[in-house]
Amino acid sequence: MLNVEQLTQTATELLMSYGPKLLLALLTLIIGFWMIKRVMSMCDGMMERSQVEITLRKFLINLGSIVLKAVVIISVASMVGVETTSFIAMLGAAGLAVGLALQGSLANFAGGVLILFFRPFKVGDLIEAQGYLGFVKEIQIFVTILTTLDNQRIIIPNGLLSNGCVTNLNAEPHRRVDMVFGISYGDDVLQVKQILQKVIEADSRVLADPASEVYVKEHGESSINMLVRVWVKPENYWGVYFHMHEQVKLTFDREGISIPFPQRDVHMIPASKTA
Repeated sequence: MLNVEQLTQTATELLMSYGPKLLLALLTLIIGFWMIKRVMSMCDGMMERSQVEITLRKFLINLGSIVLKAVVIISVASMVGVETTSFIAMLGAAGLAVGLALQGSLANFAGGVLILFFRPFKVGDLIEAQGYLGFVKEIQIFVTILTTLDNQRIIIPNGLLSNGCVTNLNAEPHRRVDMVFGISYGDDVLQVKQILQKVIEADSRVLADPASEVYVKEHGESSINMLVRVWVKPENYWGVYFHMHEQVKLTFDREGISIPFPQRDVHMIPASKTA
């Protein structure tokens, strides 16, 4: 059985052998973590000045911090004599297995990074994608959340958005509102064009530039169809669309302009003639 003197001697030898390594490893760990924090803070400031999306910015900072800290920990482990080759190989195999198991999630993750980096749309934009129309409420790493016009919440995986067609209705400063109004064949087309132009000018939300347009679109089966094109800001699109239809009907009624409806002539053949 070891006596106190032998235990003290053994402890002294271990301390002399591993003490400097442990101290150096501890200092490396502390300094390494401190430098990582400083570097990530600098990178965060650079991305903020470059107006990188805040969600992507936070994600990249966290990811970079985790990766660098893992490198520091592995370096510290090797300094105290821990065999890291097999440990790294095990991590690589585990990462491969997780990657194969989460292919769909990784595709959504990659799609989220692309959306946040290239910004085809941003929070608040009205987009149409994957058969849904709604305002972008939140862009997360794996999914994008939309709020439809009737206040439903739609969650779309980012993999589908990054690889599919997306219509951004708010990307441009102006939107064109196209409307068709039918008039009778007996009405004066030139008078109707003047009436429609006055209705357009009465709405302050309609932009003067680009200029509005009023045309005869086609000769329909029971009406002359007038095409009206006006330009508005994206947020005024539906307000102008509905208001114009109401005002055109009221103005046509005052001016005696008729809005025809489809008609059919039915000819009855007596039964005696079909016998």
